Amino acid sequence: MKKQHVPQDNSKSYQGQNKLLYAVDDNGHYEGVKSSGWEVESFATQLAVDDLNEQTEYALQQAHAGEVSPLAYHMLARRFDIASLSAATGFFQWQIKRHLRIAIFNKLNDKQLHRYCDTLKISRETLLSLPSQ
Repeated sequence: MKKQHVPQDNSKSYQGQNKLLYAVDDNGHYEGVKSSGWEVESFATQLAVDDLNEQTEYALQQAHAGEVSPLAYHMLARRFDIASLSAATGFFQWQIKRHLRIAIFNKLNDKQLHRYCDTLKISRETLLSLPSQ
């Protein structure tokens, strides 16, 4: 992309900040150029955020119904999925999937709960509870 074609659409997702992109100058060399956003990128980001918010709300409903553990909600509310939570906590993915079951979650010991609390940056009380719907 040429330097003069770098989008400057004042994206809301940038929150007034700029993003560094690399573009080609008149001499054919790459140069860092600040961009205030691109409408298409902003639209795609908003779709992804909306999807994550829907998943989080659904997990909250399931947790309130007793279908999944509170971990399912807190994991998504802090933008983790099973793979990233596994990498961050050191639990295997199959263990996290088991911990999403309420009966298994209720049997977790303090050390296991503490690993989740540290990773999610929440207290034990928060991890064990749910916000009201």
